[in-house]
Amino acid sequence: MASLSQQDTIAAIATAPGKGGVGIIRVSGENLQPFVKSISKIEEIKARYAYFASFYNNHDEIIDTGILLYFKSPNSFTGDDVVEIQAHGGMVVLQLLLKRCMQLGARLALPGEFTKRAFLNDKIDLIQAESIADLIEANSESAARMATRSLQGQFSHYIEDLKQEIINIRTLVEGSIDFPEEDIDFLNEAKIETRLINIQNNLDKILITAQQGSILREGVTLVLVGAPNAGKSSLLNVLAENEIAIVTDIAGTTRDVIKEEIILEGITIHLMDTAGLRETDDIIENIGIKKSHHSLNLADVTLIIIDPREGINHKTQQILDQLPKQLKKIYVHNKIDLINESPKITYINDKDPLINISAKKNLGIDLLKKEILQQIGYMGEDNSLFLARTRHVEALKQVQQEVEFAIENYFYLDLLAEHLKNAQSHLNEITGEYTSDDLLGNIFSQFCIGK
Repeated sequence: MASLSQQDTIAAIATAPGKGGVGIIRVSGENLQPFVKSISKIEEIKARYAYFASFYNNHDEIIDTGILLYFKSPNSFTGDDVVEIQAHGGMVVLQLLLKRCMQLGARLALPGEFTKRAFLNDKIDLIQAESIADLIEANSESAARMATRSLQGQFSHYIEDLKQEIINIRTLVEGSIDFPEEDIDFLNEAKIETRLINIQNNLDKILITAQQGSILREGVTLVLVGAPNAGKSSLLNVLAENEIAIVTDIAGTTRDVIKEEIILEGITIHLMDTAGLRETDDIIENIGIKKSHHSLNLADVTLIIIDPREGINHKTQQILDQLPKQLKKIYVHNKIDLINESPKITYINDKDPLINISAKKNLGIDLLKKEILQQIGYMGEDNSLFLARTRHVEALKQVQQEVEFAIENYFYLDLLAEHLKNAQSHLNEITGEYTSDDLLGNIFSQFCIGK
């Protein structure tokens, strides 16, 4: 198999599979004027003009007619010459056009390869490249708005400002190391320590914002647990606003992990209703219980459903003993309609919230939703938020640590310089200035073909 090259001409169907009024073939490569002439018979095409054209196969037969656009390097999305063929949106027609592109020397683009070329040609940085995929995959208006902010460079600007200040400080520090005989005290005169503290404060703000963006992008996993017949399935149906789980008075009805997604203020909540965690001789139910234990390891927050008529009984205590220690917990007294209680929130040991609800009567559900958002740490959308990924958050934490070390070792110039260098390196990882091929491959493989 021949190796794939950045200089190859690549082509792909850029519109979603299926029938539609318009379908688009996207082509990117070097010097595509001969390609345009071969497929459309247009002798010379101007960049950024729309042409009504016929598209021909290798027997000079018309495959289709439509609109042809040409973008000349470097003024295109990828930075190469780009051609877009807008034809009728039938898959047979688009496949015939794509086949013709292959005959003219193009190869099928890999997933995300157009965006990867834009990144490699310095048209966008890695944050912006990732935000394109995030915008396509956005499942709420909030996620779409925040992905757009990242695509427009809001997150990138924050990172670049931090990086530039670190570079400025590094210049002074390494100058002091290289010229120790100088009488001028560079560090004190330049107020290096004060500037490092300012960087630390800005990092704290950016990290909080990135964590919010990561929550919005990744979503959170919420697992419902409780003794059999505590009302887990009823609550799941209410939260999902759909009858997706069977509700009966028979213990052990839920024998598998039931999954559903809901949106709370733009946050994707991955709901999991588990089989009741109990000892049983039922082979099938035991399989579901094992899956429940696995779900708990994936959870960000757990709703512990309790029948208030029984409280934390032996069965519920057994469940509590099996929960991971670090797991955030919300205790839920369900079925308060049976004991004439009203919706309210109290706290167990002044720490874990306990909420009174009735899934059957739809009482206290808004109170529960509000507490879920509070437990996951989401503070609501504002114009400063941008979409972020887990890798961004982890890199920022590394930068934060290096800056803390730099402040602690302020008087040891060699150590100070090393920590600043490491901090800059982690910032470079975020924007992709220095990024491993493995990471790039993983990121762009998650894109759709044609983007």
